[in-house]
Amino acid sequence: MARKIPQRMCVGCGEMFNKKELLRVVKNKEGEIFYDPIGKANGRGAYICKNPSCFDLVIKDKKLEKVFKMPIPQDTIDILRSKISDG
Repeated sequence: MARKIPQRMCVGCGEMFNKKELLRVVKNKEGEIFYDPIGKANGRGAYICKNPSCFDLVIKDKKLEKVFKMPIPQDTIDILRSKISDG
């Protein structure tokens, strides 16, 4: 029997994707917000699809700030932007 592929919703466009296709951002217990390349870090996760216009919307509308209820560090935004532009 085929294994079920976990689905997650992009905070930008609201579309469902396979978890592996998305970028995961995590806020841990210490309140640190960072990019989680492996998808296994402990904490509250939010997912962003790799569509550049969707990412711009997430940043412009401060959607990650709303999810985590705090500002997102600029270096985290820069890392995500580089991951999206890499494809």
